[in-house]
Amino acid sequence: MTDHALSTPGAAADLPPRTRIKLCGLSRPDDVLHAAALGADAIGLVFYPKSPRAVSIAQAAELARLAPPFVSVVGLFVNATEAEIEAVVREVPLTLLQFHGDETPEQCDALGRAARLPWLRAVRVGPSTQSADLVESGLRYSKARGLLFDTLVPDYGGSGKVFDWSLIPAELARRAVLSGGLNAQNVGDAIRQLRPFAVDVSSGIEVEGAKGVKDHARMAAFVRAVREADAG
Repeated sequence: MTDHALSTPGAAADLPPRTRIKLCGLSRPDDVLHAAALGADAIGLVFYPKSPRAVSIAQAAELARLAPPFVSVVGLFVNATEAEIEAVVREVPLTLLQFHGDETPEQCDALGRAARLPWLRAVRVGPSTQSADLVESGLRYSKARGLLFDTLVPDYGGSGKVFDWSLIPAELARRAVLSGGLNAQNVGDAIRQLRPFAVDVSSGIEVEGAKGVKDHARMAAFVRAVREADAG
């Protein structure tokens, strides 16, 4: 798959006419098919063994092959080795890598080149984070196709917790994939406030109390809320 539906534009490009949507942490074939039917731009597959949303390589290969053309398949990794990523890429037709751990810019670049794939970098936002810190992250990870802003938690995401969106400076919005506690009730406000390139959701579209099991009604409500925010 050569298309990159979730790849953010260059600095000279205008903001996109619509907010891209990534539905992350999918683990069942029906969830992938439903995401595609709803018009999601990307699906996220988690390759972090400690996550309740983690999938095996065999599972991921099946899920990825269900994604139709022009739907990006993003592989989420946390402090993975080159060999671990290579084992996934060999079997799973990923479109993008997402580094969600403590990877340095040099490590991200090396891992992306080894896999021959573009990459996103998660930037975790905590109580003491300042806008200047996010600008610095943007400079440090300048080779990233985009920056995914998520809430700082011990377990590397998927917490359902929101951070202060106003910390993201306007100059980073066109590279921003906004994550962290989004759901159908708040994503519209987030889009109207920040106008990010894309939004990313995981826990906000799950069955209550069942991490990794997506609720199709919540998936539909989330996509609808994004489109309504774009329209008005």
